[in-house]
Amino acid sequence: MDDELQHLKNLGKTSAQWLHAVGIHSATDLRRLGAVSAYRAVRARGFRASKVLLYAIEGALLDMQWNDLPPDHKAQLNSQLQAHPAHHQP
Repeated sequence: MDDELQHLKNLGKTSAQWLHAVGIHSATDLRRLGAVSAYRAVRARGFRASKVLLYAIEGALLDMQWNDLPPDHKAQLNSQLQAHPAHHQP
């Protein structure tokens, strides 16, 4: 099976499996949801993803390596994540 998500930068097998588990099956789905919402969905499903997944998803959407995201961009993502926290986080 050819997995479109695994062809994006930063997203390997495990990341793609987590995204599939929350209903994200294509780059279009991922763009529609955005990095913060996709990360929240993965965490809400109970996967113990670190913030690196958040940065990896954003990097995938921007077609760049996650560790090349500028610190202020990462800070902005973290602010968005904290602005509307999930109802509960394990």
